[in-house]
Amino acid sequence: MRAMIARFDAQAAGLVERMLPRHARSVSRARTGFRPAAVAGRSQSPRHDDTRLHVDAFPTRPGRGERILRAFCNVNPQGADRVWRVGEPFEAMARTMLSRIRRSLPGAALALAGLRVTKGRRSEYDHLMLGLHDAAKADMDYQRQCGQQTVSFAPGTTWLCFSDQVMHAAVSGQYMLEQTIHLPVTALYDPSRAPLAILQRLTGRTLVPAH
Repeated sequence: MRAMIARFDAQAAGLVERMLPRHARSVSRARTGFRPAAVAGRSQSPRHDDTRLHVDAFPTRPGRGERILRAFCNVNPQGADRVWRVGEPFEAMARTMLSRIRRSLPGAALALAGLRVTKGRRSEYDHLMLGLHDAAKADMDYQRQCGQQTVSFAPGTTWLCFSDQVMHAAVSGQYMLEQTIHLPVTALYDPSRAPLAILQRLTGRTLVPAH
């Protein structure tokens, strides 16, 4: 198992390096995971239910605008597809959900970091991204009615996406490998299209203070 996960880690990094050579010098690899459980039939709280459309945001690991690029591979040995729903563009979702997110409490980010609940201090950007993640999952009318399409990934298929921007939900499937890769906004081809830039434009605020 360790060898399989380590192999996928290296292969995913090599894939990103070949496909996105400009990014290769700037990426940092994070968690590599194996998901052997079947998607269908699991009982989870709305916040943890990945069968609902969402963007990725990590509660304990503030990104401060850093992008989340993820590589997935369906390794199902029984021939079953990995099926996703892919939702509407990020900005359309944010325009719907932003008004539902309360401002963070004064001192909350500092307290969470001081107590080591988070690995570093949350920015307002991180607070909003977590809020968008939770608000979209909690709204079942939105889940049913927003623009979306179904995408199937056959066994052996590998796919990449910026999971902090692509609205996605797992519908069915079993046995998947995943690699999380972080990329600074400054390394992007077009930083104006990143979630940080979109949210700063929609709110009219600087969401990540300059160091």
